[in-house]
Parts: sequence; structure tokens; C-alpha cells
Amino acid sequence: MKVALFGAKGMIGSEILKEALSRKHEVTVVVRDPKSFAAPARVKVVAGDASNPADVARVVAGHDAVISAVGPGRNNSTPQPLNIVQATKGLQQGLATTAVKRLLIVGGASSLEVAPGLQLLDSPQFPDEYRPEALAARQALEVVKDNLVDLDWTFFSPSLVIEPGERTGQFRIGGEQLLFDGNGQSRITVEDFAIAIIDELEKSENVGRRVTIGY
Repeated sequence: MKVALFGAKGMIGSEILKEALSRKHEVTVVVRDPKSFAAPARVKVVAGDASNPADVARVVAGHDAVISAVGPGRNNSTPQPLNIVQATKGLQQGLATTAVKRLLIVGGASSLEVAPGLQLLDSPQFPDEYRPEALAARQALEVVKDNLVDLDWTFFSPSLVIEPGERTGQFRIGGEQLLFDGNGQSRITVEDFAIAIIDELEKSENVGRRVTIGY
């Protein structure tokens, strides 16, 4: 497939790019400054901003799907949590003017339930320092679920802990509840998270749903 990837410079986005290339997909990386991205072989790099609908429409034309791993980012070392909301809206509005309807978005774990009707973000133990970013990630999910422009979307939430590790190919796909392993831990490696995303790209088994990935 021909895939446009936003957020390829981050920890998750870079692994998504690696996984997609390993399966022979044709990837266009979209970054604000192409000179800042060292592109692997077979990767096209173009300038574009996910929050700008006109940019989105221009760079995704001719692709089969769009993957967004855009994070909150920073401005002079200050986190910008609303970046993910603005990017989500820009992607939706931009895609609405194109023939590209498949959108896969990487989100956060904070909006997953840890008990019936209780999201992680609303639990008493949730750290205050992460709340602005978590609120923005939840808002981005709400924007996606509203689906005002009728896209074939899938939203991916990782487990509580996501970090580089082993590529096992052995994981579970969940829905609205945080997943825990047999030791009571909620975790997934970036490598296995990327596998799940490219699996969904190829199979389209969870269109119109939020899913989570964990052990």
C-alpha cells in the first residue's frame, strides 16, 4: 500500500515506519522540515503540517491510507498537549477533500477504563503533571469518534507502559479497557505496538473502533 505517515520522528512513529517498510509498503513521511529527517531507503519525505487541512490534502493525494503518530511535541522545551487535537482535526478536514478515507491514529492510554465507567485519567492516582497531555489525548479520541467527515478510522491506545523492547508478535487486542498481563502489569513494546498497527492497515478488522494493545 501507499501510506502517508505523520509523526515518523517520534519513538512510536519511527517504529511504525520500520515495520511498514519491512512489509514492503510504500511510505511517504510528512514532516514540517524535511531537512530534519534522515530518510531510510525507499522513503519519500515531504513538507507538511498535520494541523493544516490544505497541507494534508496536498500530501496524501494518491495514497491508500494515512497513519498519524503525532504527539504533543514541545515549543522551547514546553509541552504542547493540544498539538494532538489540532493535528486530528487537521487530518480529518484535509482528508475530507480527498479520495483517501482510511485513517489510523495513535493515541494515549489515559482514556481507557480501569474499572467499569472509570477511565484511567479520572482515577485518583493519575499524576497531575500528565493531566494536560492526557486530557488532550482524550479530546482527540472524541474528535475521531464524532467522525464528522465519514472516514474509515481506527484509533490505537497503547498499554500503560510502552517502551522499546522485543518484537515478539505475541500480544492481545482489546477495546475500551486497559489490558493487564498475568503479573498485573499493563505494558507493550513499541515494536509489537507497530506490528498491531500495520496488521490493521493490511486487514482493516477494526474500522470505526478504538483498540488497545497489550500483553
